[in-house]
Amino acid sequence: MISPVTLLSLQMFGLLWLGASGSITTTTIAPPRTASTTTTTTTTPPTTSTTPPTTIPPNSTTTSTPSPRDSKIWVLLVAGSMGFYNYRHQADICHAYQIVHANGIPDENIIVMMYDDIANSDDNVYPGKIYNKPGGPDVYKGVPKDYTLNDVNPTNFINILKGNKEALAGIGSGRVIESGPNDHIFVNFVDHGGPGVLYFPTNEELMADELISNITQMANNKQFEKLVLYVEACYSGSMFQNLLKDDLNVFVTTAADPYESSYACYQDDSLGTYLGDVFSVNWMEDTEQEILTKESLNHQFEVVRAETKTSHVEEYGDLDLGLTKLSTVIGYKPMRMRKNGWSMKNEKSFIKFKDAVPSIDVPPTILKKKLDNTKEVFDRMELKMSLHVMKQKRLVVDKLISSIISDVAVGNSSKITDITDSKTDLNQETFYCYKTIYREFSDKCLNVAKNIYVTTHLSKFVNFCNLPWTRLPVMLDAINNHCSKGNFSRMGLKNVI
Repeated sequence: MISPVTLLSLQMFGLLWLGASGSITTTTIAPPRTASTTTTTTTTPPTTSTTPPTTIPPNSTTTSTPSPRDSKIWVLLVAGSMGFYNYRHQADICHAYQIVHANGIPDENIIVMMYDDIANSDDNVYPGKIYNKPGGPDVYKGVPKDYTLNDVNPTNFINILKGNKEALAGIGSGRVIESGPNDHIFVNFVDHGGPGVLYFPTNEELMADELISNITQMANNKQFEKLVLYVEACYSGSMFQNLLKDDLNVFVTTAADPYESSYACYQDDSLGTYLGDVFSVNWMEDTEQEILTKESLNHQFEVVRAETKTSHVEEYGDLDLGLTKLSTVIGYKPMRMRKNGWSMKNEKSFIKFKDAVPSIDVPPTILKKKLDNTKEVFDRMELKMSLHVMKQKRLVVDKLISSIISDVAVGNSSKITDITDSKTDLNQETFYCYKTIYREFSDKCLNVAKNIYVTTHLSKFVNFCNLPWTRLPVMLDAINNHCSKGNFSRMGLKNVI
């Protein structure tokens, strides 16, 4: 039962986010594709690091090889979040753009999806600039804006990937991946995720079965020779484990296995947020110091897996594609041949990421950091109350899930433990059950895409669907009883966390 004090706090403070996303109140059509511009500012960039970036030394035996023979490289870069507390996702994607652009992939073959609310946010003390690490270069300059604001959604993502130009008419730049049977496609997706699901800033989700079915259709239609996906998201391995076949010429690397969070890093006090994600920073720093005509996908996977101490980097799909050289996936130009002056490293600068935190802990950690750095009494009181309300809202969700699980297990402690503590996988047989529960909970209780903290409990639904004694109607009834008729709904808490 939720206490009156807790309810009063929740109603008073409304939409302070529990997880990582807030609801969107307006729908705006993105402008035509333009390049990001940099606003003049005299503010000094983040200066945690004082070491200037270095470059790859010229190599007289290395030539530019931006694409595989008689084929094109296509690149789709997606930041699936919004809000300044999610700064790192757009920073990762902007950095990825600088890498592929510097390596010779022409802009007409690169498509960028990002909400684009960070660079010119009122919270940005460096207007018009985005940094992916303290002391690093501005990664926002020159980034194309193909799809922004509410055009960054799962429907558009799938249509872009599949080359459905007609569906994108009048939306954003209207550009899609127009690949053929000899082409290579590189997709970098950075955002929040849960078991079997990736999220978008429009409070919508892309379920694993939908992604896999569309990729399979593309393979059957011979729309690529090789498709490589790098996915930065919590539970990202669950999008592919037991679901993606190994004969589609698809190679996937994920930031985390099916059971864990990915991690944010590079906390910056001047910006009051995290600038990068551990997996993304690691693969991009490795890319910047390697000769890409020599480094393979598998070698990069091994390097990044070893350097990512916070989560378990995984690979899926056709692992034979691991022999593919990175130059045939993201291009390659030696430094002396580059015209845009983008600086690349000549040595690894992996750090231990002592400030790394699970993605779900970023919002409260940001508040705690601001509290630590704030001296003014009223401001401290306000931050303390915000942090308290966030914790209370998370507690409401914890209690709600606990009550639902207790009901379906009829109070049996052994069965409750089976649901809460097991470590089971999604697969072809259980995905329908899980997706049905997910949709019911998101519809009747809390829209999970709006309330990312709920993803920390979704593994319980996966476990439920894998246990032999469970029945789907029992779970659906429990959800309806607690959310449609109970105090949770009557007290106005639905979709407000």
